[in-house]
Amino acid sequence: MATSFLRRRPAIRFNRRQITLWSIALCTLFLVAIVFSNRFIGDTGLDPALTQRNQPPSLAHLFGTDWLGRDMLTRSLHGMSLSVRVGLLAAGFSAIIGTGLGLMAGTLGGKVDAVITWIIDVFFSLPHLVLLIMISFALGGGTEGVIIAVALTHWTSLARIIRAETLQVNSSDYVQLSYKFGRSPFWIARHHMLPHVIPQLLVGLILLFPHAILHEAALSFIGIGLSPHTPAIGIILAESMRNLSTGYWWVGVLPGLLLLLAVQAFDTLGENVRALIDPKTSQG
Repeated sequence: MATSFLRRRPAIRFNRRQITLWSIALCTLFLVAIVFSNRFIGDTGLDPALTQRNQPPSLAHLFGTDWLGRDMLTRSLHGMSLSVRVGLLAAGFSAIIGTGLGLMAGTLGGKVDAVITWIIDVFFSLPHLVLLIMISFALGGGTEGVIIAVALTHWTSLARIIRAETLQVNSSDYVQLSYKFGRSPFWIARHHMLPHVIPQLLVGLILLFPHAILHEAALSFIGIGLSPHTPAIGIILAESMRNLSTGYWWVGVLPGLLLLLAVQAFDTLGENVRALIDPKTSQG
């Protein structure tokens, strides 16, 4: 009888929208946990303990310990928390730049649009990583240098998207009617353009995060990013290079996997938010 009841019980199925919402919730929870992890775990494990150095992953130290006996899980979580916060700040500034220039190009048109389009093409033509390194090096590195360098080099794709959306809205009847009523381009951009491009801005901002985090880690890895005394993920990976050849694989592989998981979480979050906002995929 119990067997027949189980057979008649309908299977739980999730539609596309529910799967998207669950994916957004899980990715958001994972990223929030990384950002605030350093406040929960504290500084325990960051101090050297030479009696426990170079220990492989175990129940006591899930990521093992480094050459000074420091817990690699604690260092990796502190590093990812810092890298994510720096990446969020840099991506936020970059999104503001891209949105502002895209709205200006699409609303004002003419020579303003031509100049902004030329600037976007110039940034696209330059080697991205080389430009990032040059800006950070010119600013003296450090946290401020990394944030400014990432912000100044990641806005171009978003600016193109915002410009295209603004041009499309600018040709609509109600916007043309606002021009005839004497509304200024600033008023039109604020009341007509900005509400329309907010979904694209939100998705573009989220998708900027993984690039900002990876490039912050890359700058720290080559020594022109955050301070070497800061447990940033790029610095942890740079320090691990001299130990990988001696067999201590966990000091580089496990922090690197944590970085990849965080980047993939941001990417998955952005794609699911895009699917939720897009009318073609939001239902079903």
